[in-house]
Amino acid sequence: MPPERPIKVMQIIARLNVGGAAVHVALLASHLHPPAYDSILVAGRVGADEGDMTYYAEGLGVTPVIVEELGRSLHPTRDLRTLWVLTRLIRQHRPDVVHTHTAKAGFVGRVAAWLAGVPVIVHTFHGHVFRGYFSPRATQVFLGLERLTAGMSSAVITLTEGLKHELVETFGVTTVDKVVVLPLGMDLEGFQATPRQGGAFRAAYGITPDAPLIGIVGRLVPVKNHALFLEAAEQVHAVLPSARFVIIGDGELRPQVEAQIAALGLSAVVQITGWTRDLASVYSDLDVMALTSVNEGTPVTVIEALAAGCPVVSTAVGGVAELLEEGALGGLVPSGDADALAQALITALNQPPPDARIRAQIVERYGAARMIKDVDALYRRLLAERPLANRTRG
Repeated sequence: MPPERPIKVMQIIARLNVGGAAVHVALLASHLHPPAYDSILVAGRVGADEGDMTYYAEGLGVTPVIVEELGRSLHPTRDLRTLWVLTRLIRQHRPDVVHTHTAKAGFVGRVAAWLAGVPVIVHTFHGHVFRGYFSPRATQVFLGLERLTAGMSSAVITLTEGLKHELVETFGVTTVDKVVVLPLGMDLEGFQATPRQGGAFRAAYGITPDAPLIGIVGRLVPVKNHALFLEAAEQVHAVLPSARFVIIGDGELRPQVEAQIAALGLSAVVQITGWTRDLASVYSDLDVMALTSVNEGTPVTVIEALAAGCPVVSTAVGGVAELLEEGALGGLVPSGDADALAQALITALNQPPPDARIRAQIVERYGAARMIKDVDALYRRLLAERPLANRTRG
């Protein structure tokens, strides 16, 4: 008998901007390799005001195929070209599996894969855009698009049980039998090996070793709600004048964030560092990491921080409560409550950081090896249900 040929997989993501989705997709493309797999990663161009993680994919040996149109927001007429370009690309590569990630790539990519007759079409919800992103009318449009493309999908992946519940019961995007829960997978060993209070990050920004240091890591965009972080920082600073605060990241709201820092009289104690690739040194030196989003899937920063032994306080949104085991692994506060956030941050400063057992638990649960094993099993099951004889239409 001839040897079994590799399974051809195309991963499609809107763009490789800073965040868990980019890490997840790059790991999939790099680990699903010959002889069992033949993988290709397709992405749009990252915006000028976003952190670009193309370097991360390239560091794993993955060179993305760039489709310029994918990186832009949805547009009814412009995306007809995006659909045409993707359909042509899919027919050229003839994948057995098309796996899409993020909202725009999930819509255009799944329609293109369906038009090209791809045997297995999978989409991962790394979160959703049905709360905290758009107007009510626009949200209804996105819900309609998601329901349409869910019908074209062989399976829909969510990263948490909570997100599965939202998609099926709250928003009616798809049916429960089509949803598979596969937790996020990341390369966490470097964070786990990072010692606490290494000192490099503090030294780089002139922060003394004894200053209580609270940070937030993420894009400066509305859904991340940095305004709440700063409101809480004002309260914490009033109680602990020696406390310092860092905002790791950049984005469209930087001018507004800088204006709020000045208005609250926090210019001497809050620093915006911009993007950094060495997040391990950041988590090492933070006494607490905060997450203040109004909507989240499974936030990578929380996983990384816990793996590095950094205490976490977060708003109880999306999949965060499930990730933090309802408060057992970190502080949880209501979304939008600056008083509760400030108190939780002060409490966290006086508690021991996650120990070696918790750090190892996080690495085992969210490590790349587990994720690759789970995705491989899913692909093979779906392909067995729809044999490779049904190849992509030319």
